[in-house]
Amino acid sequence: MNVPFLSLHDVTAMHGEEIREAACRVIDSGWYLQGKENEVFEQHYADYIGSPYCIGCANGLDALIWIWRAYIELGVMQPGDEVIVPANTYIATILGITENGLKPVLVEPRRDTLEIDDALIESAITERTKAICIVHLYGRNAMTETIAALCKKYNLKLVEDNAQAHGCTWQGKRTGSIGDAAGHSFYPGKNLGALGDAGAVTTNDPELAAAVRALANYGSQRKYVFKYCGRNSRLDEIQAAILDVKLKYLDEDIKHRQQVAAYYYEHIKNPLIELPKRLEDAQNVYHLFPILVKDGKRDALHDYLADKGIGTVIHYPIAPHKQECYAKEAWNVPQLHLLFPLRPTEWKTLLVAVLNIRIYERNHSSFLLV
Repeated sequence: MNVPFLSLHDVTAMHGEEIREAACRVIDSGWYLQGKENEVFEQHYADYIGSPYCIGCANGLDALIWIWRAYIELGVMQPGDEVIVPANTYIATILGITENGLKPVLVEPRRDTLEIDDALIESAITERTKAICIVHLYGRNAMTETIAALCKKYNLKLVEDNAQAHGCTWQGKRTGSIGDAAGHSFYPGKNLGALGDAGAVTTNDPELAAAVRALANYGSQRKYVFKYCGRNSRLDEIQAAILDVKLKYLDEDIKHRQQVAAYYYEHIKNPLIELPKRLEDAQNVYHLFPILVKDGKRDALHDYLADKGIGTVIHYPIAPHKQECYAKEAWNVPQLHLLFPLRPTEWKTLLVAVLNIRIYERNHSSFLLV
């Protein structure tokens, strides 16, 4: 038996013919950047998310970088301002903040949801706080009424890291359209993945959208005229065309993920395995299916499953504030010692991917050997 954590070959093969046709269409067109394919995908993705503006860019990290940079260019923020962010996110969320000279203020997650603990946010707000960045980690909605109320009370921007939650919703709105702006990643392993790096920004703010589009195009709003000192961070035509193909099937894929996750919730009965709180399907697109393994048995379970041919991944083994690149940062000295019961510094979290739905559907019982 071989059930890999992720087989991009199998994921691509599901819509292989349409993907090849899309790529060939771009190749034959002779137009490879900033063309029709970008326009079409941006419009379709904006419609899907429910946001009036979508700007394609090179990757998900760049999407976050351009949001914060645009706010600085527009005078909404300045270097040294603070952004509240979950402590257990992927480092890209933090990099987008620090790249712009902003200060990340890390807040612990809740053990039962694995998302930022909204009860701890207000105590972290200072006069320099300008935004809350929520991360819809694992495909789970992170937005709450409390977060909405805090943004209103303190006049804070709400930025979403929607890299793992394409298609997720909260109160009838898709994540990526809940806040003021959102960064999206289309890394190949995502629920909506390209065949290379790709990303996008969505927003309801036309001024922010214009600034982001310019910043990602060398800082230019029209040819040879540069308002900002930007960079080259554009979504290429082939990736846009491929993403537009896969977007058509995203809801169908999400439904399969939810069916498999329901099976896991109903059948995983092991005293050493703790599952996060089950959300209604509308609020979880199951990019990943995380489990907490108790009594120091995580690595043993990982090895056991590997022996059975079942791939799993530790997610994430070293928290961002414990990485060497941030060891001497002023906001991290003395180095943070966060007190979540399982400490993000030493998370005993084992993640089982539901990425390759069809393979996992055929092998329910193999996972349940634990």
